[in-house]
Amino acid sequence: MLVRHLSLTDFRNYKTAEVTLERGPNLFVGSNGQGKTNLVEALGYLSTLGSHRVSNDQALIRGAEDSAIVRARLEHDGRELLVELQLNRSGANRAQVNRAAIKPRELPRYISTVLFAPEDLALIRGEPSTRRRFIDALLGAKSPRLLGVFADYDRVLRQRNALLKSARASGLKDATLPTLELWNERLVELGAEIMFERIGIVDALGPFVREAYQAVAGSDQEPTLDVVLSILSDHPEADSDVGGPETTEVPADRLSREGLADAFRAALEKVRRAERDRGITLCGPHRDDILFRLNDLPAKGYASHGESWSFALALKLACAELLRADSVTGDPIVILDDVFAELDQRRRGRLADAVKDYEQVLITAAVFDDVPEELTAHTVRISAGTIVDASDD
Repeated sequence: MLVRHLSLTDFRNYKTAEVTLERGPNLFVGSNGQGKTNLVEALGYLSTLGSHRVSNDQALIRGAEDSAIVRARLEHDGRELLVELQLNRSGANRAQVNRAAIKPRELPRYISTVLFAPEDLALIRGEPSTRRRFIDALLGAKSPRLLGVFADYDRVLRQRNALLKSARASGLKDATLPTLELWNERLVELGAEIMFERIGIVDALGPFVREAYQAVAGSDQEPTLDVVLSILSDHPEADSDVGGPETTEVPADRLSREGLADAFRAALEKVRRAERDRGITLCGPHRDDILFRLNDLPAKGYASHGESWSFALALKLACAELLRADSVTGDPIVILDDVFAELDQRRRGRLADAVKDYEQVLITAAVFDDVPEELTAHTVRISAGTIVDASDD
């Protein structure tokens, strides 16, 4: 999978931008705030339907414009595709492939990227929601149909929460909420599928994480990852980070969709009174976590800054390797956004070795000399939202 050309209109600080990209490494260089990250953010959005920097699409539209357009000409096995996305300030976003309209959520079928940025340190040190988004983005990239499952679960969750809040406000009892059971079953059906898929992808990712950590850190430390299910917690109603080390082992009888569904129903029954009192759904995949360990200790709270960086980078490299192993459209596009400035010389070299054989790698850097020479073959220089120079060094 290659991006041959990227075109932007009214995206972030670009009125227009036209960038030709090459096979192998492509380096975007410019001072901070000039628009380097905006270019790779646009490509990342096409493959994940989200930004790694903001949660609101409105921030991606330049100034007071009504819309922004991202176009990418892709190539795989000699076949070209034109992928287009229009982000609208009001109304639904629109997408096309080869000028034929598609639903925006279908875009990840055509382009796959793995992006690593300084913000990814939050995977190790941040909140459970960050780790859930990470694992769900990987699931969406590997199996785009799951994007619809996530959207359906969020819709059902909102509806169920609205019903619980309404019941709390009016003092209604469970017996007067016949529709709650209907929402429960739909929540369980979708939630069990999400939990099942998360467990499967985490198990598949583990060996790649261990290999990637060794590649970037060169140490004998052992990174591991496990899904923490709120439905198995002794206190799923707690407001702190759900679960804990003692709840990471998922019993064998819960590993199937049916087993997870049964456990979810039992957990909902357990928290029924607390949900009614608080007006919110207290267990399910929306409250789960992924526990990262280094040498059997939780990375959050125990890993040093350098170890946390290495773990986060290993997670993203592992995603790229997993997608590469399963892909029928070639390698994912690897994006390294302002990463090399955060690494010492040794880790820079190790990272360059880890990514150099991917079909296409996109790199942003404020300082040209921060990037290993083998990744600077095609350099694009950027200033104030303008492509000022593109050359093969």
